[in-house]
Amino acid sequence: MSSVALDLERLVPGGVETDVSLQRISRWRIGGSADVVVRPRNVDELAAVRCWLHESGQRSVVIAGTSNLLFSDSGIRAPVIQLGSSFSSVRVDETSIDAEAGAWVPGVARLSMAHGLSGLEHTCGIPGTIGGLVCMNGGSMRRGIGEVITRVQAVASDGSIVSLTKDECSFAYRRSAFQSNGLIVSNVKLQLDASLDRATIRREMLRILRDRRRKFPQKLPNCGSVFVSDPSMYEQYGPPGKVIERAGFKGTSVGGAYVSPDHANFIINRGDATSEDVLSLIRMIKSAVASETGYSMAVEARYVTNDGLIQEI
Repeated sequence: MSSVALDLERLVPGGVETDVSLQRISRWRIGGSADVVVRPRNVDELAAVRCWLHESGQRSVVIAGTSNLLFSDSGIRAPVIQLGSSFSSVRVDETSIDAEAGAWVPGVARLSMAHGLSGLEHTCGIPGTIGGLVCMNGGSMRRGIGEVITRVQAVASDGSIVSLTKDECSFAYRRSAFQSNGLIVSNVKLQLDASLDRATIRREMLRILRDRRRKFPQKLPNCGSVFVSDPSMYEQYGPPGKVIERAGFKGTSVGGAYVSPDHANFIINRGDATSEDVLSLIRMIKSAVASETGYSMAVEARYVTNDGLIQEI
């Protein structure tokens, strides 16, 4: 073990792994290897890790379910903090839910349904964690998780633990303050609606899941929707998938990456795709759509560089 891994192991005993294949972690099944991955099990361990990294001058990168991340083919040299199943407790208190950042979104949605709580139906098919969903203000059907958030606990770069109100999170369509403020989401409080019965909530979730299975590719590795749906472009030209299809990209491939023939806003890894293949496809699509419509489509996915920077594409 490197000295960095040994120091992190002292802070999170049994929670450090070295030389980790990012292809194994990535939902896109793309990327080199990470030198060190540390998986805190609670907010105190997360705070201790951030404090140590801050004091030692180490840059780090935070990942969760990786639904919206594209990893560099040359891997990541900076320490990686992953919040997943070991950081995923969920508690229901009357009409609210407290969830740790690593909680699996579909599981939280099902739990809300089991308790007769409405407001998370649109998230039931989203493959990601609560922390990642909050960071991206993710959701479906043009909704975002920020709608039902009342408080977010987060850990600053120096290890201090802070609490933010909904307004302080600056939620907007697929945006939040956590994309730029350096805070790591650790816990989220959701305020839900108890006015609907469980059967009604369940029927809506099943309808959403059927719709997703019908529209979206399920079997091959992908990150979900690649491009953000811009409201102005949507009104004039339709959703990104339709715009990309009209531009002639359905089925287009670069190396091992190709635009799904089922839904053009999905880029699939057929087994040997590299991050450069995906980036090339994205750039081609962005350029063509901008030429045809005048809109520069924002990319929902983020690129993680070799030195641990998370960049917009």
